[in-house]
Amino acid sequence: MNINQIVEEAVDFRRELHRFPELSDEEFETSERIQKQLQALDIPFETGFAGTGVLAIIEGKHEGKTVGLRADIDALPIHEVSGESFSSENEGVMHACGHDAHTSMLVAVGKVLMERRDEIHGTVLLIFQPAEEKSPTGGSQRMMDEGIFKGREPDVLLAQHVWPGLPVGQFGVMAGPIMGNSDRFKLIIKGSGGHASMPNDTVDAIIVGTQVVNALQTIVSRNSDPFEPAVVTVGKFQAGSQHNVIAETAEIVGTIRTQSNEMKALVKERFHKIVDNVTEAMGASVEIEYLDGYPATVNSGKWAEHMHGTISKLYGEEALPDLRPSLAGEDFGRFLLKYPGVYYWLGTSIGEGQKPLHNPSFRVNEDAFKYGIEAMSQGAIDTLETLKENQH
Repeated sequence: MNINQIVEEAVDFRRELHRFPELSDEEFETSERIQKQLQALDIPFETGFAGTGVLAIIEGKHEGKTVGLRADIDALPIHEVSGESFSSENEGVMHACGHDAHTSMLVAVGKVLMERRDEIHGTVLLIFQPAEEKSPTGGSQRMMDEGIFKGREPDVLLAQHVWPGLPVGQFGVMAGPIMGNSDRFKLIIKGSGGHASMPNDTVDAIIVGTQVVNALQTIVSRNSDPFEPAVVTVGKFQAGSQHNVIAETAEIVGTIRTQSNEMKALVKERFHKIVDNVTEAMGASVEIEYLDGYPATVNSGKWAEHMHGTISKLYGEEALPDLRPSLAGEDFGRFLLKYPGVYYWLGTSIGEGQKPLHNPSFRVNEDAFKYGIEAMSQGAIDTLETLKENQH
């Protein structure tokens, strides 16, 4: 097996996917491209889960348990300005979160595992999941609801995500929460508009809205435990139409991120009370739309330690720095509510000039592909070996 050739082919496929990104629930060509790759490798697969999802099945030479490996396949509604020679050709759509890398690396893992089938005790499922970016619905729950694991329940699930904050050759593996609860909200504040010179005859929706925004910041600063992560972010505030007209309505959109379910419940309760009471006190009314998003991504302690061991054997302890969790949301968290597993980060920093995930200039260091492919394929084999040993 020539790992360098496999890596080179993975990079080529990643660039193809990057040029033709597709939004959540619209990954039709992406799905076709994945299927062609699997056909060329003689890996059996099934399609249609959550619309465009694909499940490939690799049977090892020996009987055993089942491990699932997941990659997300959708892109974001972002206009790319990365300067890459293989930049997006689909206007306003970009792989700004590395899902193209995840997908191409998982196909490459399939190549590796097909060549190492005599080392596999059991079954490996390659899960190509759509709509990861479509919070709060996502694609993982729909895949499970549509029976992707019927008759082949995984004993352990693994997923990796490119991480621009880590240098190539390093990984982020941790037990417990690694990604956060990601809820979102939309407020429509209704006041009473009028002439700018006569504010006494109005209820200014802009003034009410600014008070709501300010008051929401007290949830984190005064209600939450300082040692419990929580973030309340207002990402959009729209109101008003003219310089001489007092706004009748204001729209406020934002997100709430927490790690524990207890903190999520506290912040949600305080959010509703503050919004209701502030608007009422100022003579306005409000419509609240609160969407419970992805649950926190919580890794199994046992399997996080196991993946840590696999990576340590491959690259040494120095490849595993001690890191803190992120409050970014991740649809893989829903898989982990039902099945034990590990979600870990793969260092992909380009160094100076690196932009964060979801940035229109986001870039991935393709030197990381060798590490991602090796770690995930070895992780699958090691996991099945441990599951076999635990049977006896």
